[in-house]
Amino acid sequence: MASMFRKANAAFRGGSDAQQGASQDDGGESLTTILETAEDRAALNLLLCDITEQMRRQLMDTFDPNGTDNEEDPAGSTPEDRNGYSTETGKLNDEERKTQLEKLAEKRKMELAKREKEVAEEKMASLKHTALNFFDDWRDSVILRVGEVINSYKTAEDQAQKSRPSTSQTHDGSNLVDGEKSSHDREIDEALMKHYPPLDTALRELPKEKRMLILHSTLLLMLSLEHYKAHSRTLLVHLATSLGLTVRLLSEDESKVARGLLEAAENMSADEETKKKVQENTTARRWKVGLAGVAGAALIGITGGLAAPLLAAGVGTVMGGIGLGATATAGYLGTLAGSSVLVGGLFGAYGGRMTGKVMDQYAREVEDFGFVPVKSAQRRLGRPKNEARRLRVAIGVSGWLSDENDVVDPWRIVGNGQETFALRFELEALIKLGNALTTMITSAAWSVARSEIIKRTVFAALTAGLWPLALVQASRVIDNPWSVANHRAQKAGEVLADALINKAQGERPVTLVGYSLGAKVIYVCLKQLAQRQAFGLVENAIMLGAPTPSSSADWRRVRSVVSGRVVNAYSAKDYILGFLYRSSSVQLGVAGLQPVLHVKGVENVDVSDLVEGHTLYRNATGPILKRIGFEDIDPRELERAECELQRQGREEKEQREAAEKKTSGKPEGTAAAAAVDAEQKDLGEEEVRKMEQEVEKKNKTSAVDRITTKMKIAGNAPQGAYEKMRTRWNSNDGKSVQQ
Repeated sequence: MASMFRKANAAFRGGSDAQQGASQDDGGESLTTILETAEDRAALNLLLCDITEQMRRQLMDTFDPNGTDNEEDPAGSTPEDRNGYSTETGKLNDEERKTQLEKLAEKRKMELAKREKEVAEEKMASLKHTALNFFDDWRDSVILRVGEVINSYKTAEDQAQKSRPSTSQTHDGSNLVDGEKSSHDREIDEALMKHYPPLDTALRELPKEKRMLILHSTLLLMLSLEHYKAHSRTLLVHLATSLGLTVRLLSEDESKVARGLLEAAENMSADEETKKKVQENTTARRWKVGLAGVAGAALIGITGGLAAPLLAAGVGTVMGGIGLGATATAGYLGTLAGSSVLVGGLFGAYGGRMTGKVMDQYAREVEDFGFVPVKSAQRRLGRPKNEARRLRVAIGVSGWLSDENDVVDPWRIVGNGQETFALRFELEALIKLGNALTTMITSAAWSVARSEIIKRTVFAALTAGLWPLALVQASRVIDNPWSVANHRAQKAGEVLADALINKAQGERPVTLVGYSLGAKVIYVCLKQLAQRQAFGLVENAIMLGAPTPSSSADWRRVRSVVSGRVVNAYSAKDYILGFLYRSSSVQLGVAGLQPVLHVKGVENVDVSDLVEGHTLYRNATGPILKRIGFEDIDPRELERAECELQRQGREEKEQREAAEKKTSGKPEGTAAAAAVDAEQKDLGEEEVRKMEQEVEKKNKTSAVDRITTKMKIAGNAPQGAYEKMRTRWNSNDGKSVQQ
């Protein structure tokens, strides 16, 4: 790192004096006035060096074959060990127990050797090398930029050499400050403290106002790098906790800065030719990959300010209420304060610089692909157009749909700290899957099968391939919709990765959240990012009930491209997922049914008490996000989701109990048992026919509703639209209408 500072010698000279003079000229604060002594300035540099060193160690831990976040799981243990050996060993005599333990030790040794070989493979070693190089380049740019503002060259170089993060130095975080906090906020703070442990620093003793200004100034310095990488955001979360500030304060500051930048850009004059070009661009393609159209391109298209510079005083005045002087604010933003091109790029102007040809390719590969703004209804009610703009983006991905509203509705749970979008893809396939799932889960055939699976556990059924007869008979109702949607989710994940790499989100960090096949979309996306070595794009990835392998090799790749949290929420009671996954590579595990082991940094959260069936994930998303300490949750939407989850759970339980009554009270004995088996088989066949008819009816209704809506949007009368749709449906003999 010392060589990096030598190269920056010229940039450091006089930087501190210039910033101090600027702040004094406008009478405002700056880092050099907040940090009055050399010791304070040294403390900030050391803290940032410590944080980045800790982040680097966490990245290296991802590739450690001995790594695990679960203290109960030895480095060489497997799910089979935990579910089998521990209980059986207690029933054995001393000699048998000794033999069993020796076998277990040998098995663990072999598993560890396998992981060591996995990490040493050329592709994995290349991924590690590239990830660390990317991180080091980012870290050097951060330390250089901060040192440029507050230190001389020599001081910054010396402090960079002294970075010394250690878990023993972390603070307990008991005095986080943010005034009055709700119990919800306290729970989030406690969870985040666990995942972003604060480092000890003398700056914690400064007044709260000064600590807030340090955090704000560092945010501006991160933006001055002309991007807001996921690593930068993770660093700021660590900085906030280390300064004894809540992450909510950071989120609020980010919102103010986002609005300040956009409002300052709106005050600029525009070149008419440029305005016309941007307007044509955004109008033509906004309906497709729409992050840019809603976030950045709309703003720049309206103002057209791609040629005019941002006046430093303008930026400082807009954000002056945050506490820094106007000149210091503009100075910390650097080139971002002098170019609306960069402001537009930050928020995703020009459709993320994606060409029309690329977007047309997306539409060909995945039908209906697009980003839908979750907060669009609020904007239509008259909120200022910049009110929803944020420096961070969240993308929610639903895994199956009851209707088209399920694309967006589950993600209203995400609060106002992020600009939230729902990923829309393959509506027809996901609605058909939803119709099949909801029909099966309430059927008598499923009730019979469920009681049998519970006796043996879903893992035993998966391993042995022995499923209840009624369920096997009903498989023809669900297998085809699942297979089709599963394949489309794979393609959607690849396309999502391409969209992120091409900066559909601009230069902002992204949080990905998805359930069921939506979690698979995220999983595939992250693997693609790793394969293409695209780092710094994703801040957090949260996967609920993921129908994906739980093997350490794949999750190591996933972890390497996420700077913040990777969460795997699973339920051992999700029998439907186990059945649907039976034809896949069961030997690699199922992430939605069990923890992902031996990958440091992957958080495993057991939600079996919340999710006793795959269909509950839709309403369980909010409660699960609360449990893991997700920082951006809308309390009102959370309350609504909790009520809906309870209602859905009661209804499904009542329907199962009603179905079970139809199969209870059977006679006992050998001959009688044979009669019961025959009767249950007949019941299964009858149920399958009913289920097929019910699914077909739901599919027809869904198709009619979708086409009717499209025709109404196109200007046709509702009755006429319905008649046209019915005619088209009948002409296709009930088959899906081609769009």
